[in-house]
Amino acid sequence: MKVILFGNHTVNHYSLPSISEEKLKDEVMTLHTTLYEMLGYEMKYIRPPKGEYSERTLSLTNSYGYTTVMWSFAYDDWDENKQGRTEYAKEKILSNIHPGCVMLLHATSKDNAEVLDSVIKDIKQMGYEFKSIDEFKR
Repeated sequence: MKVILFGNHTVNHYSLPSISEEKLKDEVMTLHTTLYEMLGYEMKYIRPPKGEYSERTLSLTNSYGYTTVMWSFAYDDWDENKQGRTEYAKEKILSNIHPGCVMLLHATSKDNAEVLDSVIKDIKQMGYEFKSIDEFKR
């Protein structure tokens, strides 16, 4: 069974602690409403842009029905000036796999696009499975 899970990351990628309650609600709920209207999909997870949050923003996003999910591994794949390092990307990803890994990879990375197929196969050969956050057991 293939599961597709969408999570909210806001409309404009602002640092959530730096914006007002009204702006935060607009950033989260505009994306939420748009996806729901387009696909009938109700998002329930959010990852704060840049990983920046506060008790206030966690409380607010929780009041909108969201659970905040962070990552346990990321690297500088978002930097468009640091592309063309496919071997580096592959090594970074594979050397940081661990039980319960929540991997943050950016879709804008050409390196990720080039290595993703082989990395997924290698991770599966290492004995790991890919699961959605809904299936993750703590």
